[in-house]
Amino acid sequence: MKPTPIGHRRWLFPVALSAIMAGSGLWYGASYAPLPPVEAPVSGAETSNPRPAPPKNPASPGTPAVVTESRSGSNTTPASLGPKPFAPSLAGTDIDGALKAGRDGQLVINLQVRDFFDYFLSAVGEVSPETAIRQIEQMARTHLPEPASGQALALLDQYLAYKQASLAVMQTSLDPARREDPAYQVAALGDALAQLKALRQSTFDTNVHRAFFGLEEAYSEYTLATLAIQQRNDLSEQGKQALVEWHRNQLPKALKTTEQRLHASTRQQQARIAAINSASSPDVAGQQLRELGLDSDGAESVVKYLKHRGQFDQRFETFQEALKQDGPSGLAAQDLATQREELLQQYFPDEQDRTWARLKMLDKT
Repeated sequence: MKPTPIGHRRWLFPVALSAIMAGSGLWYGASYAPLPPVEAPVSGAETSNPRPAPPKNPASPGTPAVVTESRSGSNTTPASLGPKPFAPSLAGTDIDGALKAGRDGQLVINLQVRDFFDYFLSAVGEVSPETAIRQIEQMARTHLPEPASGQALALLDQYLAYKQASLAVMQTSLDPARREDPAYQVAALGDALAQLKALRQSTFDTNVHRAFFGLEEAYSEYTLATLAIQQRNDLSEQGKQALVEWHRNQLPKALKTTEQRLHASTRQQQARIAAINSASSPDVAGQQLRELGLDSDGAESVVKYLKHRGQFDQRFETFQEALKQDGPSGLAAQDLATQREELLQQYFPDEQDRTWARLKMLDKT
């Protein structure tokens, strides 16, 4: 059956993550084959760092996509929109995710499908929702066979409907009388996450839900558990750390590896900061940093910086004394400002040092 013209479709405009997203209702007037099973359990291959949403520019008319680069293999959408993408902010970027058909012609369900949708929808606001969704439709119909192309468009319809419905959850207001209460904040966050998960379960097939949101929900639940543990008064710090570590180990493998790396990096940074704060001199700080794994060049740069700041602090004290001695009462405000600026130039010839001195003077007012 011939698709219904875009002008006859129903469009909504929810706001998500600072980007205006198009709402539900892609009525193609066709019956689509049911969605196939998910490609595979969500894995690290599907967790590449997402490209930040491009900045939104004033609306401009979209131009047809020009595809010049294809992915390896067949029955998959291209990797690039070419030199003249439909939204200027997408120029020079690779398309996040992909739509792909398996050997049986069915749509491959994985996180890349959601990334693909989000890549095009991120341009809404710079271009119209109709333009962005028309590009997705064109990609699916041009590069995928049936039934995969129809399955992709039906899934896009569900995804847009979910985006619209999720607004009600994201816009839930906190109780003004309790919004500063950490326990209430955690409870409210937990309620919102539960509502989003229930919405996803009611909107998507189980396999789609797991592929699209499995990693996101696992990390959200880990974060929620971590916040709740930190608020408990019946646990020692060691007990809290043990429980957080236990929850970290429950994460999917890809997330667990990344979170463990971040946690180790944070602990290392904390140890280095403590070493600098407790060192009796810049040279001692440098030695301790080397012992904590910082390379020689990095440690030396820290030592040089600390010595410079120490010298600055001494000059600042001398500058303040000079300011008191050379600042007789009775001068007009403008004359006092001129005198202070001359002393700043004298004691701090370096522009960065003068900036530090001005900031430090403000702290003492």
